[in-house]
Amino acid sequence: MLLLLTTTDVSNSSIHTNHSTESPTLQNGHLPSTVLILTLFILTLLFLCAYLLRFQVQQKHLVSTLQHKAPQGLLEDQDQTVVLLPRSLSPSQRFLPIPCSSLEEEYRRRAADESKLFREEYNSLPCVLSCCGAFEASREENRDKNRYPNILPNDHSRVRLSPVDGIPCSDYINASYIHGYKESNKFIAAQGPIPETVCDFWRMVWEQRSATIVMLTNLRERNEEKCCQYWPNQGSCRYGRVCVTLQQASVLVDYTIRKLSLQSGGDGCRETRMVTQMHFTGWPDFGVPFSPISTLRFLKRVRNSNPPRSGPITVHCSAGVGRTGTFIVIDAMLDMMQEEQRVDVFGFVSRIRQQRPLLVQTEMQYEFIYKAVLEHHLYGDTELDILSLKSRQLRLCNMHSAHHTLPHKHTVHSMNTHLRIEEEFRKLTEVRIMKENMRTGNLSANLRKNRVLQIIPYDFNRVILSIKRGQEFTDYINASFIDGYRQRDYFIATQAPLSHTVEDFWRMVWERKSHSIIMLTELQERGQEKCVQYWADEGSVCYGEFSVELTGEVECDSFSLRDLLLTHSAESRLVRHFQFHWPEMGPPLDGRGMIDMISAVQRHQEQIGHTSAIVHCSAGAGRTGVFIAVCILVERLQAEGRLDIFQTTKSLRLQRPHMVQTLEQYEFCYKVLQDFVDMFTD
Repeated sequence: MLLLLTTTDVSNSSIHTNHSTESPTLQNGHLPSTVLILTLFILTLLFLCAYLLRFQVQQKHLVSTLQHKAPQGLLEDQDQTVVLLPRSLSPSQRFLPIPCSSLEEEYRRRAADESKLFREEYNSLPCVLSCCGAFEASREENRDKNRYPNILPNDHSRVRLSPVDGIPCSDYINASYIHGYKESNKFIAAQGPIPETVCDFWRMVWEQRSATIVMLTNLRERNEEKCCQYWPNQGSCRYGRVCVTLQQASVLVDYTIRKLSLQSGGDGCRETRMVTQMHFTGWPDFGVPFSPISTLRFLKRVRNSNPPRSGPITVHCSAGVGRTGTFIVIDAMLDMMQEEQRVDVFGFVSRIRQQRPLLVQTEMQYEFIYKAVLEHHLYGDTELDILSLKSRQLRLCNMHSAHHTLPHKHTVHSMNTHLRIEEEFRKLTEVRIMKENMRTGNLSANLRKNRVLQIIPYDFNRVILSIKRGQEFTDYINASFIDGYRQRDYFIATQAPLSHTVEDFWRMVWERKSHSIIMLTELQERGQEKCVQYWADEGSVCYGEFSVELTGEVECDSFSLRDLLLTHSAESRLVRHFQFHWPEMGPPLDGRGMIDMISAVQRHQEQIGHTSAIVHCSAGAGRTGVFIAVCILVERLQAEGRLDIFQTTKSLRLQRPHMVQTLEQYEFCYKVLQDFVDMFTD
């Protein structure tokens, strides 16, 4: 429009000069105003072109640098490209807080059409680039301290170290203060240390008086270094002026807890502090955790371990924005739910991105926040300690013993307890069975290998056998890997062998190097075959390429123990077979027999090195789920003094359908745990 007006003015001026010998303005020695405007416009265009040319050169330099420092053009997490430009579809669009009463409906609405609305909401977040206001991070002296050159802390919110005399820019570290729900600077969001910054990292922890470090990445992922190891595997190690000593390490299936003691200062004055490193190892290389259960449990453990009046919680992943931001937002939303009965994910992410750009790095992470918040809203905190378990079980027993009497105070409490357990189990039955993830088991060639068509392993965690040469579909067996308390894939939940799958069963035992088989059914129950006998009563028997020999048998109070010698290709292994004598009708009346067998299994597993233990009943779900759940719960109770029967069972059902199949079996889990507590107390 400006160019059009200027051209018109110039044309009119030319016409005027044809009708007069000299313009009055020229007589005064001044340029016409239209010519001046045109000149200014041309200068503006030239300046703009020069700026754009310089910007392109900087972007090319940035891309080449990133390709050198981040192979495959990837940043810390899944599929974030290296050149991070604003992606807001409608930057002015706002998304209002969601009342908890509408949370489930809103989650389903956003998740429809392949999460279309989640994608729109995420892309509407303000995208503040790291280059804006990150002058200290961009200094030449500090460039090598940044893991990724476009993930930089803003000056106004960066963590400042105490300067070291004689070293310029020694106050810099790639870390930012982040507010919690209502607590200022509750967190420090940091990049994973690199070799050049390990000493600075510990200096920050010491100076900020952090008592808890949350690590949300593995040291290497996708064959790339994501974080430099900044703690000793054993003993002590000095990092600058801070000496770090590993006091204790507890390795669990999804996270590791390390107790570290820190000393700083010279030999004359040494103050010692304890720091807990909570290292979440269950975040997969791509995407987000399959279920938020472990993340919520981890977050609660972090909250409980952080002492009052300590400094900010230090949180880091690799770049310090993706998983780090996701963790911080979930923490804040749980507090907001408790305080206001609503959540404001969009608003909170928008605010903390002003403190550290790009927090919550992908759409998948953004949706996972909602998924975790919804999980907490629907199921709450179902954790129990030893005293709570005993109280609940006593009320349940009082209800059973006093149901024929008139209601009194204890009976009413007991009825409420029983109703809560029934309500818990009802919620378990609502866990969706993912039939779309059962394609292999539903292939026509594999259907006859399934004992019960409703209980088929999920494709993502099924046990895969080696394919027999020239025979298709020989990699399938109805068996699922199940995580234990401390070890991933510690159990294999499977059905009882059929007559035509016995060889596959032994092939699985051999290929998985299993030395323990737990059988929770009789061969015949109520006149029906529940399991084909897959061992010899005496001597040996062959199943295809495998020979199984009975070498010993012992009868205990509630279970039988057999030693079997499994031979294949002239190589032999000892396999211990535990058969628990489950009654034909209902669960056992007493839980102590199962506890005795669990103890025997644990001792054997410790001796042979904790390979996968194979557990089966008839269909490989009901009693199998009870045994695995109780094993996990007993181990956690021993380690932490706490347990969560509901979430443990729910996690099992996400790994294999119908685990812990009936209300009676679910109540039996409570009973076994209480019997264990009573035995431990005695």
